[in-house]
Amino acid sequence: MWFRKKQAPVLSPPEGLGREHIETESSICTGETLIGFRNPKTGRLEQAVAVRSQADIRDFYAAYGFSPPFS
Repeated sequence: MWFRKKQAPVLSPPEGLGREHIETESSICTGETLIGFRNPKTGRLEQAVAVRSQADIRDFYAAYGFSPPFS
């Protein structure tokens, strides 16, 4: 039998937020970096994910169907 590789579903960003709202945030204490959608009304990151490498940033953009700002 031949099986097709399942593609990961494209996630949808929070309501009213798009590619231009994606930002990273780093902690000055622990050095932990997060990437997510910055809500302009509240200033908080929504759907934030921990980042350990550039590959994690590329994966975040790809999960939402956007192209990363770098190659």
